[in-house]
Amino acid sequence: MNNFNIFMDDIVGQARMEIERAGYEQLTTPEQVDETLQQEGTTLVMINSVCGCAGGVARPAATHAIHYDKRPDRLVTVFAGQDREATERAREYFEGFPPSSPSFALLKDGKIVTMVERHDIEGFQPMEVVGKLQSIFDEHCEEI
Repeated sequence: MNNFNIFMDDIVGQARMEIERAGYEQLTTPEQVDETLQQEGTTLVMINSVCGCAGGVARPAATHAIHYDKRPDRLVTVFAGQDREATERAREYFEGFPPSSPSFALLKDGKIVTMVERHDIEGFQPMEVVGKLQSIFDEHCEEI
């Protein structure tokens, strides 16, 4: 294994650990995606990515947005570029939205409600993205 692969494995590992520590369940297979996203209630899917500045904004936003009066019933993540089959399956649920990573998708009863896409993340501060997510929670989620 060359130094670049070791470096990327370390970055990917850190990105996975960061979002998992925040309370998001990692979905790594298409079967896990189907089982989870077809459930009743609200599900926030964080499409994780190691891409530069957008990933560095999305992960902190994912961590902080859920500390709120309203939040989705389930918090899950797929990793774009790493768990390809799981990510592709998740994107099948995001009808009407092009592939975007990092991004967030809110589903209700297995149907896409809305997304915060990469262009809604890149160039913004994490707390601005937190505000976008919490506005979505206000509109579509129950108080915890």
